[in-house]
Amino acid sequence: MAKKSKKQQSGSTPATVALAAAGVAFTFHAYEHDPSHPSYGEEAAEAMGVSPDRVFKTLVADVDGNLTVAVVPVTGRLDLKALAAAVGGKRATMADPALAERTTGYVRGGISPLGQRKKLPTVLDASASGHSTICVSAGRRGLEVELSPEDLATLTKATVAPIGRA
Repeated sequence: MAKKSKKQQSGSTPATVALAAAGVAFTFHAYEHDPSHPSYGEEAAEAMGVSPDRVFKTLVADVDGNLTVAVVPVTGRLDLKALAAAVGGKRATMADPALAERTTGYVRGGISPLGQRKKLPTVLDASASGHSTICVSAGRRGLEVELSPEDLATLTKATVAPIGRA
């Protein structure tokens, strides 16, 4: 994977700036977003020619009144009970999309676990550990970054737990 400097990032976002500042190796993937595609994540996998189980979506949930980020494979769903348990909570629901956008600074379909406006507790699905690299949103629809799951967990201070389900 090539490390990209801030100047090399034509589609610079807070996520890519955070990666560059951290000195983490990553690959930048840009593709033409199709607004009519039914799934942002599956669209990304197809456009990049990457196995969908290596492409992860970033979701924002409300756990006992606290916003929490969940990073799970696009091929599955978020297990809300498992997410709540992973952060020591009792109940989780999906966050209001407008609140998620305001809090993270990103638009739905382009929310990145990196470079968020407000740092939120983050949980990365344990399946990520089975891959040398995974892809997550770089902060805009049509923009992804590929990096090691260990680097993602370190940069987001994520808890790694089994929060995804098929």
